Amino acid sequence: MRRLMILLFLVLALPATSEEVVLGLSKDKVAITATFDGSEILVFGAVKREAPISEEPLDVIVAIAGPTEPVVVRRKEKRFGIWVNTESLEVDEAPSFYAIATTGPLDQVLSNVEDLRHKVTIPRAIRSVGAPRSVADAQSFTDAIIRIRSGNGIYALQEGSVALDEQTLFRTSIKLPSNLTEGIYPTRIFLTRRGKVVSLFETTIDVQKVGLERWLYNLSREMPLVYGLMSLAIAIAAGWGASAAFQVLRQR
Repeated sequence: MRRLMILLFLVLALPATSEEVVLGLSKDKVAITATFDGSEILVFGAVKREAPISEEPLDVIVAIAGPTEPVVVRRKEKRFGIWVNTESLEVDEAPSFYAIATTGPLDQVLSNVEDLRHKVTIPRAIRSVGAPRSVADAQSFTDAIIRIRSGNGIYALQEGSVALDEQTLFRTSIKLPSNLTEGIYPTRIFLTRRGKVVSLFETTIDVQKVGLERWLYNLSREMPLVYGLMSLAIAIAAGWGASAAFQVLRQR
């Protein structure tokens, strides 16, 4: 009994988590419609404390990832004046979307050890293992995914875009492109100090097709033959309509 009382006293004497995130999102659901041209998520929150503010400055990292998917990357070379595919590599998992916003330079607010543990940076978020021996420089294929998707706005690193007031209130905005993949988007908020993660908050954003987009998506998956015939009929009708309009303009 005495040992139990001593153990209970020691557990109660342990310090509680001194800092944690209280988060808010401008919206946790995104609807993809036929006219969807992108969206913007406002991420805001506060740091809840059970102790005085530390003299060491605090940093905030916000990371939003889309559903992961395998990606086949092909390398092209010019041979006899023609560009042809020479090598290919399937990357096991790559986020369909990934955005990081920070209060400062990422390499300063997050250490390599913590990045390895939590897989925050874009290269860490991509999983590529077991490359065939016949493929030289497998890392270049992963670099190609990052380069192409960064150029298309699918991957983004926004250093210094998180505003942190009085080491307590923070806010930032993440732009979502028009070509979003449907699914659940894990959202993580890290509090770091001297590059070390002191607190982590996780939530999700639900991205779903609605209306006509949802109907066409379901039709293409459930009745591909009907979807294909309908697409062909629409293409023929559009072509005939354009031809008829051109004939009318010529007669005038």
